[in-house]
Amino acid sequence: MQLPVRGAFEDASAVRLRCRDGSLSGPTSGLAPGFVQANLVILPRAVALDFWLFCHRNPQACPVLEVTAAGQAEPRRLAPGADVRCDLPRYHVYRRGVLTETPCEIQPFWRDDLVCFLLGCSFSFENALLRAGLPVRHIEQGCNVPMFRSTRACETAGPFEGPLVVSMRPMPRAQVIRAVEITAGVPHAHGAPVQLGAPEALGIKDLQAPDFGDPVRIEADELPLFWACGVTALEAVRRAAPELAITHAPGHMFVTDMHAGDRLC
Repeated sequence: MQLPVRGAFEDASAVRLRCRDGSLSGPTSGLAPGFVQANLVILPRAVALDFWLFCHRNPQACPVLEVTAAGQAEPRRLAPGADVRCDLPRYHVYRRGVLTETPCEIQPFWRDDLVCFLLGCSFSFENALLRAGLPVRHIEQGCNVPMFRSTRACETAGPFEGPLVVSMRPMPRAQVIRAVEITAGVPHAHGAPVQLGAPEALGIKDLQAPDFGDPVRIEADELPLFWACGVTALEAVRRAAPELAITHAPGHMFVTDMHAGDRLC
């Protein structure tokens, strides 16, 4: 999947406006460097508390950045004036766990009982890796990050359960420790890797066959590093099969006004 043409110095509001006017419909990795990106999960109020508890029990995979009031589409903490119904490139709409639509805006599906969860995303630390001289291969190749379902089970909460999903970025062996140090400093973006160099420990058999995203090149002197991924929440939502659920399409994130170095209170 090719990423859209991007301006290297776009800020967060410019990315959201491009989503809103329909000129951006691809993955957001590499856009608005330095700004925090977020996973989006929208659920009926009837199951929102169980989902919040799922996130609380699995904080590395599902770090909660903001939860809106029912019917509120503006994430007032992370991006005042934004609208989660049209400010992402692409969405997934599920009915009873079945993916039924993949629209670029979700106003037709909006209801007053819907609660929006914005969860941390590993795209938020990629600019720090690049600034330190570390590679981010999917940005180099112009594709989406590879993501895999692991054999590690998340802690359950009500109907929400499922596997830990991980994203993978290959790193030169000499730079693995530096990558761990950088990402450990951003717990709101999944923090340090959950596994270094042994995909079989996560039940991953083929690094060139990701469950989500695109395969990337791994050089002979590189190790695959695996970070917890917000698609974990999407898998839990799909398995819980509420009567309606809306999420971002994997890799198509909400770009917030929060800077990557900011701390959540």
